[in-house]
Formats: sequence, structure tokens, C-alpha cells
Amino acid sequence: MKRNSKLGHITPSGANIFADLGFEPKEAAKLLEESNKIISEKLSIKESLMTELAVWIEEKDLKQADAAQILGVTRPRVSDVINKKSIKFTIDALVDMLARTGKHVQFSVQ
Repeated sequence: MKRNSKLGHITPSGANIFADLGFEPKEAAKLLEESNKIISEKLSIKESLMTELAVWIEEKDLKQADAAQILGVTRPRVSDVINKKSIKFTIDALVDMLARTGKHVQFSVQ
């Protein structure tokens, strides 16, 4: 069985995918705005969690290899946390790492 692997359309970076999907302009703009807000909120949460981890590492004066062992990750993952490469982490993974430091994570929903 042969598969058709041709792509029909690629939405350029920065363009409105909702418009490309056929939504009316007003609706597409609204959906894009809502989507961007959600992404921004998630990135903000990740950045806060990574900052907490980086501060903990600094306060404990840990080398990345030592921090990695405590956090249950590899040394390059610790580097990614310190350099705030949020795309490489889920919120869950960051919360897990903070739990290994003895810190408690609490969220509030407004």
C-alpha cells in the first residue's frame, strides 16, 4: 500500500493557523489570541519552576552533575533548566524535580 506523503499546505511561522483552517477572520483572530494566552501562561509557569530549581542549585552550591543526581535527571537536563529551555520540559517534570529538592509546589487558579 502506497501512502501519500505530500503536504498540501504549511502555515508559516507567525501566521494564523485558524485562518488557514477556514475559520472566519474574526473567529480566527479570537482563537489565535486565546491560544497565545494559554501558551504564554504555560511558559510563565515553566519559567517560574525553572527559576526555583536554578536558585536551589545556586543556594546549595551544587555542581550540575551533583544536582542531576539529586534531581534524577542527566547533567545536560540540569543545564537546560538553568538556561531556561522551557520547550524541553513539561510542567509535570519540573514539579517532579522540585519535589526531589524537598520543595512543595502549590498553584492557585483565578
